[in-house]
Amino acid sequence: MSLFTSFRRSPASSRRAMMTPDKCPYALMRGATVWEMCGSSDAVNASINNAMAADSRFLMRMVMEECGGIFRGINSLVDVAGGVGGAAAAIAAAFPSLKCTVLDLPHVVAKAPSVSNVQFIAGDMFESIPAANAIFLKYVLHDWGDDKCIKLLKNCKQAIPSKDAGGKVIIIDIVVGSSPSDVKLLETQVLCDLDIMKIGGVERDEHEWKKIFLAAGFRDYNIMPLGLRSVIELYP
Repeated sequence: MSLFTSFRRSPASSRRAMMTPDKCPYALMRGATVWEMCGSSDAVNASINNAMAADSRFLMRMVMEECGGIFRGINSLVDVAGGVGGAAAAIAAAFPSLKCTVLDLPHVVAKAPSVSNVQFIAGDMFESIPAANAIFLKYVLHDWGDDKCIKLLKNCKQAIPSKDAGGKVIIIDIVVGSSPSDVKLLETQVLCDLDIMKIGGVERDEHEWKKIFLAAGFRDYNIMPLGLRSVIELYP
């Protein structure tokens, strides 16, 4: 059995326990979580926001080409923890009639540029999320443990209408093992799991995703593999 196989067979909670019993490596080194550092350091805040915006410029082109239909028929969308609006800008440009809103913490929104057809709102996603037809979560859930993810997804569910009325959550994240025959891809996904654990996060396989979806009160989902990542449509 390879290191990657044995590592993947352990549940997410056990994998995090392999690293540290209390705090993630980043917090042990810095004395604060990466998110706390973003709130107190303009340099760290800018570095992460710029990195995520650059990733969005690269990734969202593929999302629109391969899975753009997921945004059709949506009248309003909230990009939760959307940073300085990189992903929302791509969505708004492709669908001009779609009302796009970015929700993020005050120190993030304060640095956001003006983006055509995108509104920025300061707030805490763990407290509440503005109402919309759809909620968009790009690389958000993998930053948090199961309890936090469930709390966030419950807030998402409260913000959207029923499935029959067009409500859904759109997630872009890694689904480990989404292409089980591609060994190199699986190894890369597992390395991403190791990497994200340094800030207290975890990559999940489909079984682990399903567990938190059901715990948050959602009934159905659809996974569309997109290379290393996947696009997930989640329905109440």
